[in-house]
Amino acid sequence: MRHFGVLIPSTNTTCEIEFGRLVPANLQVHVARLGKGGRGPFTPSNDVDIDYQSKLLGSAKVEVISLAQTSASLFSENYDEDVTRRMSAGAGAPAITSAQAVGQALQALGVRRIALVSPYSPPVIELARIYYETKFGMQVAALHSFDASDAYAIGSLGPENARDAFAKINHPEIDAFIVPGGNFPTMTYIAEWEREFGKPVVTTNQAALWSMLRIMRAEEKLPGLGQLLA
Repeated sequence: MRHFGVLIPSTNTTCEIEFGRLVPANLQVHVARLGKGGRGPFTPSNDVDIDYQSKLLGSAKVEVISLAQTSASLFSENYDEDVTRRMSAGAGAPAITSAQAVGQALQALGVRRIALVSPYSPPVIELARIYYETKFGMQVAALHSFDASDAYAIGSLGPENARDAFAKINHPEIDAFIVPGGNFPTMTYIAEWEREFGKPVVTTNQAALWSMLRIMRAEEKLPGLGQLLA
């Protein structure tokens, strides 16, 4: 049995389902919850919680730890570097943010022009555009926001929100669709979206899982969850 750790905001009701039910039986996720460090629904989590929960996940001997809160990386230039350093120190294992994982996944797929589709509010999805253009060299060709104001309610949004957005903004110049938002359920729908629109779809939890498997040097393939994991 191999173990990996995931830090999630306390309002997230999706990660445990997607990481716990869709991975092979020899991979075991261990999840820790975090309180918010600000007032907005997409603000970073408490530093104290991140440090403490990383240490507890380390006691479970996880091989890697991920922060599944893509929006947290958008508010500070050095957030990824700072938080992964603290996570790794606490857990005694490599660490990555889901925002980094999405960017690395895009590079691995060889795409350049992307569309961002997300529950994030328009100001936050604009920050996501800046993040992926400046840190990963992407060209954001389109943006679509579900304009969610309640982080908990995102977990009850249906896949039609993303599918309808894809149909609305789809254009030949778009190489891939990106769906940030760890509480938005996506993983069981990705393959269907890719078949319909003929281009890769990368989501927060899918990319985080892909990145952790790479870091663990795991050989497992996960068909049915999109090109990235297949």
